[in-house]
Amino acid sequence: MRQRLLLVLLLFSLSAVAAFAVPLLASTASERTQQFVISRTADLDRFAALPRDVVADEAVRYTSLYGEEIVIVDASGGVVVESGMDVLDVPDVIESALRNQPAAPVPTVLPWNGGDVLFARPIGTGTRVNGAVVLRASTEATATDVLRRWAWVLAGAVLAAVASVLLVLVVARWLLRPLKELDRGVRAVAAGQRRAHVVDTAGPAELRALSESFNRMSDAVTEAADQQRRLIADASHQLRNPMAALRLRVDMLPGNESVVAEVERLESLLDGLLALASAESTATEVAAGGREPELADLGVVVHERVDFWLPSATEAGVALTIVDGMPSLVRCPESDLAQVLDVLLDNAIKYGGNTVTITHDRAVLTVSDNGPGLSTEDIERATERFWRGRDDRRGTGLGLAIAERLVTARGGTLELASPQGLSVTLALPREPVL
Repeated sequence: MRQRLLLVLLLFSLSAVAAFAVPLLASTASERTQQFVISRTADLDRFAALPRDVVADEAVRYTSLYGEEIVIVDASGGVVVESGMDVLDVPDVIESALRNQPAAPVPTVLPWNGGDVLFARPIGTGTRVNGAVVLRASTEATATDVLRRWAWVLAGAVLAAVASVLLVLVVARWLLRPLKELDRGVRAVAAGQRRAHVVDTAGPAELRALSESFNRMSDAVTEAADQQRRLIADASHQLRNPMAALRLRVDMLPGNESVVAEVERLESLLDGLLALASAESTATEVAAGGREPELADLGVVVHERVDFWLPSATEAGVALTIVDGMPSLVRCPESDLAQVLDVLLDNAIKYGGNTVTITHDRAVLTVSDNGPGLSTEDIERATERFWRGRDDRRGTGLGLAIAERLVTARGGTLELASPQGLSVTLALPREPVL
């Protein structure tokens, strides 16, 4: 952003300087050319008005003094004066002057186009032409003078450009310093710093207000994360103890099978809610904390969790098969990855037919079964909280929601498909191999 802002401001400043300098250069050259033309035209008028008996001496003195050549002829084209220039050198100019035709305008003299210019004027009054005077004037002095004036103009333009550049740098720093401080504050929040504040108050009022808003936001995010952690801890402590006491009393009642089932369901629901809250708290900390992610070996975790669920699968008559691919480290804590696998394996064993296949390759894991699967509409809602299938009255409807939140919190994806049975595929960020 700094480079783009500096580029825009510098281009604008230099364009403004050029917009003043270029017309001023053209005006200077035009003005000096006009002075040159007026001076030489006045000399022609003076020679045209001189008596014939003195004009020759004046022309010679003029040529010797200024080095500019003069030719004067009478009405018939006869030579009256030749001072440094021959009549045969400018026959066309003499003829045009004797016909009283206007001379061509003198082009603007520039530093690089100095040379000689011919001036011609008829001698006489009214429409009567008694002769003509031709003057060959050099523009070298005029071009040198234009160059000198241009040097002053360009020097002023350079000074103005330098001043503009310095002003642009000062303005850019004044504008961007608060943004730099804001960037530092955002990076501090991303690095896990609690209540990171922007302390610099320089810059425009709008950016100062933005800095104050950032400070309030940082405090609010920290407070929200603290409240979320406190809520989870309080709920876990305050609810589990009464639930355990209730379970003990229910176990002592005769004919308590239905009551025990409801208590177990309530315990499962409580565990699921606390797990979901913990997953969302983790997602908040990962998004705002930006801590260095923990790593897990996907293949190791898969084999470990399959070994754990193997007795339950055998009891349910479900065959678990592992298809190993390329091993890889994924950016996810082992505890979170194990929790996600527990959800997927638990669902597959309960609802997925008699065969469950676990495939892992690099950072992609797929758990598929040969059960009834889900409809397209059910797949779209399967990761919603408390959603359960039409024929499913077991469970809490929180397992896939917890798994999806844990995976997305680590920058991964969880997708469901039902080509034959149900297939759940999760992809996690892979730790690159050095």
